Amino acid sequence: MALVDIEQHDGVAVVRLNNPKVNALSQAVLGELHDAALALTATPPGAVVVTGGERLFAAGADISEFGGPDEGATIAMGFHRALTAVATIPRFVIAEVSGYALGGGCELAMACDYRIASTKAVFGQPEILLGIIPGGGGTQRLARLVGPSRAKELMVTGRQVRAEEALRIGLADEVVEPEALHERVMALATEVARGASVAQGLVKQCVDVGLSGELEAGLAVERQQFTEVFRTEDSRIGVRSFLEHGAGKATFTGR
Repeated sequence: MALVDIEQHDGVAVVRLNNPKVNALSQAVLGELHDAALALTATPPGAVVVTGGERLFAAGADISEFGGPDEGATIAMGFHRALTAVATIPRFVIAEVSGYALGGGCELAMACDYRIASTKAVFGQPEILLGIIPGGGGTQRLARLVGPSRAKELMVTGRQVRAEEALRIGLADEVVEPEALHERVMALATEVARGASVAQGLVKQCVDVGLSGELEAGLAVERQQFTEVFRTEDSRIGVRSFLEHGAGKATFTGR
């Protein structure tokens, strides 16, 4: 049985965790998630959705794999390898968070570009309650999303954040009722998938690279990619459509 499934719908790739009962992110799951992300990078769809179960997006690392420092190093490397692969898919990646996203599950959601949560969703980095710290990127991505002070408070207390607070502090980007969650996620993903997907990927790269360094380095990347985007078929279609019909009328090819 595959632990990570990929389904294609109208140009959208839906990546679904499938590790009952709690979608624990074991090393086996992370390996399949890494491979799925690489496949979507090699042959990008229009957009990507990452989701889990109805009650649990992902419960976090598989604690049965914990041990000493050697096991810790292996687990951290497995998380970083898989979640970096998800984060660098050159398309807009949306996390569909229906329930609990704790520990590694929260880190997976944060590795996505955008998080749409159910009103029943709960986020958190509770590792401190085990006497350890986040090891899947949480200390870095959480601070970038909610600011260093709030990130430290959440991680040193291990408290869980419900959907409305997550929205308020920037950990979630939208919150909808449970019955509307999948429809809203797919509506946004389908809308994005119909756009100029190569240019969208370049926007994502510019933002992510810029946030990792100094402003001047980010501006240099923007200049490079602004030049590169004019090599795409979509840029020619978009400019011609604007001149002939006005804004928002182009039909893009994704090339």
